[in-house]
Parts: sequence; structure tokens; C-alpha cells
Amino acid sequence: MNARVNLNVKKDLLKYGAKDWNECFHCGNCTAICPLTDDNSLFPRRAIRLAQMGLKDKIKENVVPWLCYYCGDCSKTCPRNANPGELMMSLRRYLISLYDWTGISRLVYTSKKFELIAIVVIAIFVMILYINFTVYPAGDPNKWLGEDGGVLINNMAHWRKIHLADLIMAGLLSFFLITNIINMWYHMILKDKTVKVNILDYIKGLYLLPLHFITQKRFSKCDESVKTYWYIHLLLVIGYVTMFTMIVGFLEWFQTDKVHPFWHPQRLFGYIATVFLFLGIIYFYYNRRKKLRENSKYSHHTDWAFLVLLFLTVLTGILMHYFRISGMPKLTYITYLLHLMIAVPMLVIEVPFSKWSHLAYRPFAIYFSYIKNLAYKRK
Repeated sequence: MNARVNLNVKKDLLKYGAKDWNECFHCGNCTAICPLTDDNSLFPRRAIRLAQMGLKDKIKENVVPWLCYYCGDCSKTCPRNANPGELMMSLRRYLISLYDWTGISRLVYTSKKFELIAIVVIAIFVMILYINFTVYPAGDPNKWLGEDGGVLINNMAHWRKIHLADLIMAGLLSFFLITNIINMWYHMILKDKTVKVNILDYIKGLYLLPLHFITQKRFSKCDESVKTYWYIHLLLVIGYVTMFTMIVGFLEWFQTDKVHPFWHPQRLFGYIATVFLFLGIIYFYYNRRKKLRENSKYSHHTDWAFLVLLFLTVLTGILMHYFRISGMPKLTYITYLLHLMIAVPMLVIEVPFSKWSHLAYRPFAIYFSYIKNLAYKRK
């Protein structure tokens, strides 16, 4: 089958953060040094070749960029400074935009202005909803306080209203992400006529999805110097998933009018998740700011947007919690509004269309790679 050359691939990849990757003359050094290379995944040489040749359709079918964890060894040892590791990162951004049928990912990744406008518009929309469906704590402050001195937050913004909005948002984000993953499946599996995957192959590999989503265990094959990066990344993901689960799944328990003791699970889970998030934010900010690691030397504008939004989300959450347990109703109301105006745009943009979508695409790429290998062996 003939492959169609797209002359715009090189220009596109530059918009997604690619550097001097065209300097590559295929010496094979990156493939030789990468600890994740095997017979089926030639890191990152195959992907570079497809990009250089402008084979957009082949890039769509290629699982290799998702199997790379960007330890940076290939870029550090490249004799031509072709930045193969950064190209793999740029290819992942590019692939996200190709899977996304809405076109939003492409706009987010290629336009700082669009990303900023999208954040502001969503924040204003959230503000309008919040003001219209909540009650400002006017009048005597004491009537907004419970017996334990904490703010009666559900008298202002009842958890049922917030929970309904959470569920609608989660449903929309899931719809976009799932349909994009179906698009990914179509190009990687269904469109590949060289191999036929049967239903048993899909079942055999199902365990890989939760395994790699939770642990990112392939990282363990990388150099020891990368392990700290993986541990911090794991803490960040645990903190994020814990907080997201409590808010979307158990908001009635989490958003309570009662001020529990410090050691109560409701507060402990929140504090632990907050500490994990802050550790991740500080670590990744410091690395990107100082460019200490190979995978932090070239930061895309979406990398910074994600860190800033996540930091502000955590900060406003902490302030809201402090004002609530300290009996300050007006400040609680205002910081809750600010918290939602930052958290919702972050989730709406990052989960299906940008940075956080990696958490879904990578396990599915590993899953698709595994079941295709099963089918190849049977063939």
C-alpha cells in the first residue's frame, strides 16, 4: 500500500515544540542506547524517519512515541544534537491533535492566545453559573456559621448543585476523551490491514490498562537517574486522582458543614493529596526553570500553563479550606468561586485536549501494542 507524503509535517512539528530533529542522519545511536528498545519498538529512530519523510498517516498508526518515557539519554548522546527525545514529546502532542476530532487540541498546542482565551472564557462562564446558583453570605456572619464555628458552606453553594455540575463536566470530558481514544484505536488497530486482532487478544491485554495507568511501570527500565522523576510524577498523579475522586465521586462527604478533627479521613486524604500535588508542582517547576534535566530543557507553553493552573487550583483550595474552618463566610464564598474559575478550565482543557490526556493515551498505546504483537505472533 502506498503511503502519502505530507510536506507540512515538518512545519507542523515545529509548532508542537520540535527542535533540530532534521539534523538526524540515522546513525542508530538513540536506538542502541534506549533501554526501552526491543524488536518491535525502535526508539526513536523509526518515528524520526516517518517525520522526516512526511508520512502523516504512518505517524498516526505509530505507537512508538507513546512508549517513550523521555528519560533523555538519546538526546544527551546524540552526536548531531538532533534532540530525538524532544521530538518524541512533540510527536505525542502532534498525535493528540490528530486523534482529537474537535480540532481543539491543535488550537491549544499551536496558539498561546487561543489557550489563554479559552481559559478566560470558561472561567467567566463558571463565574456566571456560580453567582446565579449560589447564595452570597450577606448580613450577620454568625448565621452562616455552625455550632463548631465553621462556615456552613452548603448554605451558600449546596453540594448537590456543585455535584450535578461536576457530573455534567465529567461526562463531557469523558465523551471527548473516549471518542478520541476510539479514533486512536481506529488508526492503530483497525486501519492496519497487515494484522487481524481477535476478541481474545483484547481480553488478554485488558490488565495492562489499570496497571500502566497507575504505576507507569515501564519507567523502571530507564536509567537510575530518572527514578526520582518517576517517583515525584507518581506522587503528583496520586494526589490529582485522589482529589478528583473525592470531589467528583464523594462530594457530599468531602464538602461538609462540619469541621472534623485534623486526623479525620476526610481531612487527612485532602491534606495528603495537597502535599503530593505541591511536591510535584515544585519539583517540575524547578526542573523546567533551571533546565536541570534533559526532559526539562525545552518547555512548551502548555507545560507552563498546566503547572500554573494546577498551582493556583491547589492554592485557592487551601485558602478556601482555611477560611471555612476559621469561620470566615465571605472569604470562603469568594475563594470557592476563584477555585472553581481556575480548576474547571484546567480540567476542561487539560484532561481531553492537552497535558493530562497523556495519562489515558499512554496505557492505551501500550495495550494496543501488546494486542497487535499477539496477533503478529499468531500470524
